[in-house]
Amino acid sequence: MSNTSLSQPLTLPCGVTLSNRLSKSAMTEAMANKHDAPTEKHINLYRRWAKGGLAVQVTGNVMIDRRFLERPGNVVVEDERDITALSKWAEAAKSERTQAWVQISHPGRQCPMVVNARPLSPSNEKLKMLGLFGKPRAMRDTDINDAIRRYAETARILQKAGFDGVQIHGAHGYLISQFLSPITNHRTDYWGGSLENRARFLRRVVAAVRRAVGPSFPVGVKLNSADFQKGGFTLEDCKQVARWLQEDSIDLLEISGGTYEEMSFATATPDAPQRDSTKAREAFFLDYAREIRAEVTIPIMVTGGFRSRAAMQQALIEDGIDMIGLARPLCVHPDGAADLINGGTDRIGISEDGLTLGTGTWGVNAQNWLINLTNTVARVEYYVWQMDRMAAAREPSKRETKNALGLMLGYLGKSMFRAMIRKPFARRSKTNTA
Repeated sequence: MSNTSLSQPLTLPCGVTLSNRLSKSAMTEAMANKHDAPTEKHINLYRRWAKGGLAVQVTGNVMIDRRFLERPGNVVVEDERDITALSKWAEAAKSERTQAWVQISHPGRQCPMVVNARPLSPSNEKLKMLGLFGKPRAMRDTDINDAIRRYAETARILQKAGFDGVQIHGAHGYLISQFLSPITNHRTDYWGGSLENRARFLRRVVAAVRRAVGPSFPVGVKLNSADFQKGGFTLEDCKQVARWLQEDSIDLLEISGGTYEEMSFATATPDAPQRDSTKAREAFFLDYAREIRAEVTIPIMVTGGFRSRAAMQQALIEDGIDMIGLARPLCVHPDGAADLINGGTDRIGISEDGLTLGTGTWGVNAQNWLINLTNTVARVEYYVWQMDRMAAAREPSKRETKNALGLMLGYLGKSMFRAMIRKPFARRSKTNTA
């Protein structure tokens, strides 16, 4: 590729062409109404990002089952009751010829107790995090088959609503990731044990989604390069799963890493050490993606850490990466893609070191595990705050100082409030979903 690599189109295996090599990666918005439907906030936010020169926008995780959310405020698509609102969301996200894909997901055991005290998971391994999550029930075959059906039905509805593609969320410790990891999958049946068995749920989901949307509709997968936990899903596991996904005809593989217990996707940690070369190159998962690239020919996207045009171009030119995923930088610099491509800037986003989350005891260098957790959540919530501004038709704030404890308490308070007002079963679908 030339020095204009960011602006080069990319044709996916399904035949769809993306206009350039920059994508908005998924970030949870938590903006749904009390019926789990999209709102004007989604329309404002995604219309603003659509102006920013991206090839594709991937939405925050949309749930396939109203009983189980990643957090209150998630959009849920399990039938056609909200297809009009979904169509308006798709239209806004595509308003500047940017493609709009939806990330579809099931939280598994990472469903907070304020939503459901008895979530589902491959096994009954509880997520131990401040008592915020209930002990899951191990899924029966009927639960597993129902979940597979739900992924496919959600994809079908989103295609009908006008979205351009879907991404199946198989990373970050959610349900598919739980099936893949020996830490959370202790099954000894058809769905557990060997990697082939642990990957069966993901592969069945991909196959069902593909049947539902047809061969020319983009289907992507977000996959952990590793869990970064002892005894968990490894890079070697990821390589093999990537080879299987290529056989299953996916169109784009996004590489990430970590779970709620080891939040590499949210912040670099000692449990997920980075080589000096990776630190210099910015991207958190680039070393892992490079090894996966050697195993498959399907397009690969890397998300996490990219800030400068030079690092992005180097990943595309030297490492064989096909797409650059951007998330947090677009919350403070929504025109970042266009500015990078047009030469308006050499770097987007803000320095994480420059983001001040409280002072003194609550400083970012504190060693206490609770304080570190607060700071991790606070970093995420800082960008949620910026998304909320754009959702209200305002521009992002240039302010880089926020109180960590306030952001953490704000997250907990908003989650409780949304859970209390939520009425997920108050309306019956008026549309035949057969």
